[in-house]
Amino acid sequence: MKVILSGGGTGGHIYPALTIADQIKKLCPDVDISFVGTQQGLEKDIIPRYGYPLKFIEVAGFRRSLSLDTLRSAAKLVAGLYDAYRIIKNERPDLVIGTGGYVCGPIVFMAALHGIPCCIQEQNAMPGVTNKILSRYVRKVFLGYKEAGKYFHGKAELEYTGNPIRTEILEHTREEAVKELGLDAAKKTILVSGGSRGARSINNAMLEAELALSGRGDVQVLHATGDVNYEAYMAEIAKRGGVDDNIIIKPYLHNMPVALAAADLAVFRSGAIGLAELMAKGVPSILVPYPYATANHQEFNARAVAAKGAAKVILDKELTGEKVLEAVEHLLLHQDELTKMQAAAKGLGKPQAAEVIASQALALIKK
Repeated sequence: MKVILSGGGTGGHIYPALTIADQIKKLCPDVDISFVGTQQGLEKDIIPRYGYPLKFIEVAGFRRSLSLDTLRSAAKLVAGLYDAYRIIKNERPDLVIGTGGYVCGPIVFMAALHGIPCCIQEQNAMPGVTNKILSRYVRKVFLGYKEAGKYFHGKAELEYTGNPIRTEILEHTREEAVKELGLDAAKKTILVSGGSRGARSINNAMLEAELALSGRGDVQVLHATGDVNYEAYMAEIAKRGGVDDNIIIKPYLHNMPVALAAADLAVFRSGAIGLAELMAKGVPSILVPYPYATANHQEFNARAVAAKGAAKVILDKELTGEKVLEAVEHLLLHQDELTKMQAAAKGLGKPQAAEVIASQALALIKK
C-alpha cells in the first residue's frame, strides 16, 4: 500500500501530516509513506528528520491582487500540476492526504482526477483557501473545529475529529512534570509561550505581569520568550530590579509536553495545534491571537475555544501588562471559574484525533 501526504509552508500544516503518517504506520506497518512539498517550505528541513522520503513540486501561493507575482504564481501552478501528474503516474498511490497550505493543492487535485481516494485535514476554525477548493474534489474533510464545517460547500463528507497531536503530549502527569522542571507542586503554574520564535507583544505584557507576580507564594510562571527575544527581555527585567525564583524565564522550552503537563493556566497564541495540545491536557488559557495570521484564522480559533468556556481572549492590539495581569489575578482568586475552564478545555480535547483520522482515511481505500 502506498500513501502520499502533503502539507507545507508552516509547521501548522507539516506536523499534523507527520502525526497522521506515524499513526498510519502504526495501523499498517508495511505501508509505503512519502511526502510532497516544495523546496521553499519548512517541510524540506522537517520531513527528512522524521525519516520519510520527500518529493518536490514547483508551486507558490497567490496574492489576492493582480500583479507580476500573481502571474508568476500562475505559471508555477501549471508547473506544479505537471510535477504532481508525474508523481501520481510514477508512484500510483492508493491514498492521498492533504493537510493544508498551497503545496498540497496540485497533488491532491491531480490524485482526485485520477480516481485515487483523497481526503484533507483542516486545522483551523477558518479554513484555508486551498482546502476550501480541494473540498470539492476529495471524499472526506477532517475538521479540527466543528465551526469550520460551514465554510465547505463541496460534496465531501465532513467529519469533526479535532486536530492530531503528538502522542508524547499525553505521556506526563502534573506530578512528574513539576518534579522534572523543578517547580513547586503547591503553586499554580502559568505557562507562557508565543510560539517557537516567541511573540514580542506577549513578552512586553508579561514583563509587567511578571514583575507584579514576582515573590508571590501561590503562583509560578514558566515563560519561553523565544531565542531572538531572550537577551533583551532579561536585560529589561534586570533593569527593572529583577524577579524572584517563582518566575522562570527561558529562551525556549525544549520539552513542551512536560511543560504542558505542569501548567494550570496558559498564556498562548491560538495556532490550531498548540490549542489542540492545551485542550488534550485540559489546560485553560488566556489567548492572544496572532493578528497577521492568514484570514485572521487565529482569532477564529480563539473565539471558538472561548465560546465553549475554555479560554479568555485578549486581542493583540489591546494587550497590555495590566490586562493580562488582571485576567491572571482574576482566575487565581476564583478557583471555581478556573476549574470550570479546565473542565471545558478537557471536554474540547480530542487526544485520539490522529488515530481516528488515520483509520478513516485508510478505510477510503476499500470504498
